[in-house]
Amino acid sequence: MVNDLRNPDIRGYLSDDVDPFLRAYMLKVYDFMAGGLAVSGATSYLAISTGLYQQLAATPLIWLIMLAPLGFVFFLSLRIDRMSLAAAQFAFWSYAMLMGLSLSGIFLVYSGASVAKTFFITAATFSAMGLYGYTTARDLTRLGAFLFMGLIGIILASLVNLMLASSALETAISFIGVMLFVALTAYDTQRIKAIYASGDPIESVSKKALFGALTLYLDFINLFLMLLRFTGDRRE
Repeated sequence: MVNDLRNPDIRGYLSDDVDPFLRAYMLKVYDFMAGGLAVSGATSYLAISTGLYQQLAATPLIWLIMLAPLGFVFFLSLRIDRMSLAAAQFAFWSYAMLMGLSLSGIFLVYSGASVAKTFFITAATFSAMGLYGYTTARDLTRLGAFLFMGLIGIILASLVNLMLASSALETAISFIGVMLFVALTAYDTQRIKAIYASGDPIESVSKKALFGALTLYLDFINLFLMLLRFTGDRRE
């Protein structure tokens, strides 16, 4: 049975100055997102501790593992409106597992302590910008085109650097990437909050919460990876 996001009794939010429906909707978004991060983290840990990732890395299957999460993102973006809620949730959790598997290699490059440190730095930064995006009265929508162009630029520069292998360019990409995903966190939070006002049926609202969680999940993961290049201690 799908939880009714418009039920004013959900989670006990009945304050006169807080919309309980909006709070329930945003909590649903963050519940999905946190669950996705937990699934990815557990998958990465198991893949490394059991040696599964190391075995896959020695085969051509590693390319499928690295590219599959991108395919899932496009699939969910294009099909989520036509999918049942159960199918959308299955796709989301599958995506989180694949992403966790594809990111397992960072534990072979960076020390576990630095990965944990960077995760908490990312969580603190993400929380601060998410809170700003949720509470600010400033309209962030005008940043959308600029942020999209920045994202395309980061992708193209990263592809170029695959051939150049320039440490200076990598540092520049990482610095710009941190700024970009910090801004995207606030922008996407405000955009997801605005979706609440659409007044769609409950199942559609739940799927939008799921897609919002996917958006913030991607912001978090990319911010984490960009920060890791600065704060991570590489293994010898």
